[in-house]
Amino acid sequence: MNIAVNTRLLIKGKMDGIGWFTAESLRCLVANHPEHQFIFFFDRKPHADFIFASNVRPVVLHPPARHPLLWYLFFEWSVARALKREKADLFLSPDGFISLHSDVPSVAVIHDLNFEHAVGNLKPSHQWYMSHFFVKYARHAARIVTVSEFSKRDIASTYHVPLDKIGVVYNGSHVMYKPLNPNQKRQVRAKYTSGCPYFIFVSTILKRKNLAGLLRAFDIFKKQDTANTRLIVVGASVWWGSELKEAYDTMQHQQSVCLLGRLDAEPLSQLLASAVALVYPSYYEGFGIPILEAFYAETAVITSNVTSMPEVAGDAALLVDPSNDLMIADAMSRVANDEELRNALIERGRIQRKKFSWEHTAELLWNELSAVLNKSINLK
Repeated sequence: MNIAVNTRLLIKGKMDGIGWFTAESLRCLVANHPEHQFIFFFDRKPHADFIFASNVRPVVLHPPARHPLLWYLFFEWSVARALKREKADLFLSPDGFISLHSDVPSVAVIHDLNFEHAVGNLKPSHQWYMSHFFVKYARHAARIVTVSEFSKRDIASTYHVPLDKIGVVYNGSHVMYKPLNPNQKRQVRAKYTSGCPYFIFVSTILKRKNLAGLLRAFDIFKKQDTANTRLIVVGASVWWGSELKEAYDTMQHQQSVCLLGRLDAEPLSQLLASAVALVYPSYYEGFGIPILEAFYAETAVITSNVTSMPEVAGDAALLVDPSNDLMIADAMSRVANDEELRNALIERGRIQRKKFSWEHTAELLWNELSAVLNKSINLK
């Protein structure tokens, strides 16, 4: 079988959560199925690291899909033509974008519908494009895959598609995320916070990620902090709107916040493993990969009690109302001051993380692809 895959987000050094889902699930999937040919559609020259096996053939399509007009040309013209030219039996799109002008059976991985519920996070042109086209993609796709039961229900109710058309394939965690020994942790703290303990926030900075609320909560926490605790923020700053700017500019303890920007997996994994806790008070997540990464790094987790986060965290995190700054601050105080609580959360995280791995992701994803392939064969 010829399985075409949208791999435009495999860009060395510039991958976010969906990019990592694409890379790690495909790395396992193509190795497990050498009997099939995988045709990877890139929108620029691919890095050799992404040609995972001998049964992968890269194809570069144009134009580079970097904004809505080019998205349309890439998927509705280039991808549609390539699927026909390559005699593809199936098209897998790990970022949810498919071609409405192709009758090749498509599996769209729609990670979440944050753009439908959290208006203001995206540029207006991006917001319009995704709201306009993703409902069409959901209905045109032969099968939808998503990353949590929450997102499955959300997609079904928002786009009025049958629940049984949607399969759940959880994320995994990068192998880089693992615990450090006490000496290694001291070295990391010495490098980044002059030896002080710290909380960590990991995410591309968007409005829905609620960094503003975390900054306000951190200021409240600092009123009773005697350990000179810091807050490290890791992630590309895509949004720095008025609410976040005001929260940051008016902080009493701004000097205790370290804004590090985007980091590669290795330094990020070391920072995560050396933190007092990950604080992840997002308003909306389809999954919430940093929660899982913290479990693998054996770091305590504070996260939100909404959308997919309780599903991913289970009983291994303190759950907070993301709109309640006092509640977030109280959770930070409890974790910082109670070693027994931290250790209990870490131990529960070791158990919870067993539910998630890229090998399991690849297996479930292949089951979804196989169902579509088998149905297509039976119809011919």
